[in-house]
Amino acid sequence: MSEIVRFTRRQRAEHLAVMTLFLLLALTGFPQKFFQAGLSGTIVRLLGGLPRVRFVHRVCGIVFAALTVSHLVTSAFLVLTGRARASLVPRRRDFQDAVTTLRYYLGLSQEQARFDHFDYRQKFEYWGLVLGGTLMVVTGFLLYFPTFFTGFLPGQVIPAAKAAHSSEGLMAFLIVVTWHVYNAHLNPDIFPFDKTIFTGRITTERMRHEHALELERLEAEGRVPAPPGDEKPPSAHV
Repeated sequence: MSEIVRFTRRQRAEHLAVMTLFLLLALTGFPQKFFQAGLSGTIVRLLGGLPRVRFVHRVCGIVFAALTVSHLVTSAFLVLTGRARASLVPRRRDFQDAVTTLRYYLGLSQEQARFDHFDYRQKFEYWGLVLGGTLMVVTGFLLYFPTFFTGFLPGQVIPAAKAAHSSEGLMAFLIVVTWHVYNAHLNPDIFPFDKTIFTGRITTERMRHEHALELERLEAEGRVPAPPGDEKPPSAHV
């Protein structure tokens, strides 16, 4: 069965880095948020005490901030120079696809949405990570340097940042557990594990099922051999 390169080395490395940092930030952040829980004290002791937990959390936060800036700058540069497509930008079709999918799941229609490189769910996850991550970075630095920032900002910004940082972290964790893990691993179509983001490759059969518009465009551009007996389809529009 033939395969197609879906993710570049840079994208796979970024995913691995974000996954690792996310787990470390959660592991060191939740014991501080839920400090009254007995398990929190156990985790803190296993990690070497509260000063070390805070140190690891701050270092991971700084690395995450640098990774976020690097990703956004690199992505913008690649798109502006024509080296990459803005395939994660939400479009009107995404909202139409969401309605089409909902109608199909409710049994109101037999029509199924056909997706390009990313579907509307993946775009929702991506922008949730970008916007939520940006909020975490901003509030994290406010909490890290409160004296500096209150030199030109009202003092109320620090407790507000603490509440936002804590709540956004919990919400991000719950979304990853309930939304991302299901779609990436527990979905019946790919259970028990989707290794595409780690290998960078996906079979043409899965592409035809999950990203039909992209596969048609690649076939039309001659980058993927069209199935025997099929006419070359027209180029798809995003």
